[in-house]
Amino acid sequence: MKFDTIAAIATALGEGGIGIIRVSGPDAITIVDKIYKGKNSLSTVDTHTIHYGHIIDSSGAIIDEVLISVFRTPKSYTMEDVVEINCHGGIMPLRRVLATVTDAGARLAEPGEFTKRAFLNGRIDLSQAEAVIDLIRSKTDLSMKAAMSQVQGSLSKQIHTIRQQLVELMAHIEVTIDYPEHDVEEVTKELVINTTEQAIDNIDKILATADQGKIIRDGISAAIIGRPNVGKSSLLNAMLKENRAIVTDIPGTTRDILEEYINVKGIPVKIIDTAGIRETEDIVEQLGVERSRAVMQDADLILFMLNVAEELTEYDITLLKELQGKQAIVILNKTDLVAVFTEDNIKQYVDNTSIISLSAKEEEGIEHLYSEIERLFIEESIKQTDFSFVTNTRHTALLKTAKAQLNEALNGVQFDVPMDMVTIDITSAWESLGEITGDTVAEGLLDQLFAQFCLGK
Repeated sequence: MKFDTIAAIATALGEGGIGIIRVSGPDAITIVDKIYKGKNSLSTVDTHTIHYGHIIDSSGAIIDEVLISVFRTPKSYTMEDVVEINCHGGIMPLRRVLATVTDAGARLAEPGEFTKRAFLNGRIDLSQAEAVIDLIRSKTDLSMKAAMSQVQGSLSKQIHTIRQQLVELMAHIEVTIDYPEHDVEEVTKELVINTTEQAIDNIDKILATADQGKIIRDGISAAIIGRPNVGKSSLLNAMLKENRAIVTDIPGTTRDILEEYINVKGIPVKIIDTAGIRETEDIVEQLGVERSRAVMQDADLILFMLNVAEELTEYDITLLKELQGKQAIVILNKTDLVAVFTEDNIKQYVDNTSIISLSAKEEEGIEHLYSEIERLFIEESIKQTDFSFVTNTRHTALLKTAKAQLNEALNGVQFDVPMDMVTIDITSAWESLGEITGDTVAEGLLDQLFAQFCLGK
């Protein structure tokens, strides 16, 4: 495919020491050369070199002092000629330089167009391209490692291996169909069964990592639930290490939902501070209680708080019983005060639910809470892995589709369905796996996926 030359700001807008304008395309070097004034013409310099000079406008006036990086095709991010203009950070310098570049002949890039070109030019496959945006959006060290593993092709290699198995199997089936006189039908059936079962087993191994991968990529939502004045907002502040929520001795201070992301042992956790759940005549507080109950139903984890310095109420017991069947941690707060009940009093109402004690006010026991969240959501084996697992829900859905299609092929062989019919299901599975890597994907899907990227990437 032939492309024009595109340009965009590749760094975040705002005040900073350096800002970068990225230019890519067949005329990238020629266009930047028109507006560059330095010791050497950019058309004469070697690839992967940096040059000092100035960007000038059409009148010859200096716009900014810059360093120019030149990457000649095919050894660049997009496999095209790429020029990166390193200028001073700040909104105005970047916009002035970008406007000068576009006036010289470049087009403003669409979101994700640089990475899209890297994919279309064969430098990376689609799963690697999608991992780029995961890398940019990663919130923790674990999610960054998972994204980087996919950028480097860990998932792609597994998918390519399975697809290669299937294409070789399809070729063997075609030989059987085209040359029936060789009477290799029984051998072919056995080969189809063995290869299909092996492919399904390989898909299952990848799918087994999907739940952990989704947690590392997207994180979990944890709702802090409990009666008013048990210390929910104090816990949020202690976990954030800042006074995000208002804390008073007056019950019912929090009347709406507060949400903040934190890093818990490498897991992105959205902490949700909710209004205290109790019977109330206050209409505004009633709305807060209704929202709290809705959050309680949708959250991945419930952090149910009790005040150990107050006797358990019937309402506490009712809420405890509602935790059955949910992923939850019961938190006995205010251990800095004299306790009037213990963990043993709680265990009679909850089965197999974690119970921990802490003081949110004194910030004591918070690490214990973090360790418990880690234990519930991250398997020990994930810490020693090479992060070769699936994290993308689109990939997971396609893997499940491919597995179902292979099972259809397996059933067809076992019920003596003609081989030309069996190969339809195997081909469909091969194509479904190809949608992960981009080998078999519609242009409309590409536009949709790359539209999620920021400009300049």
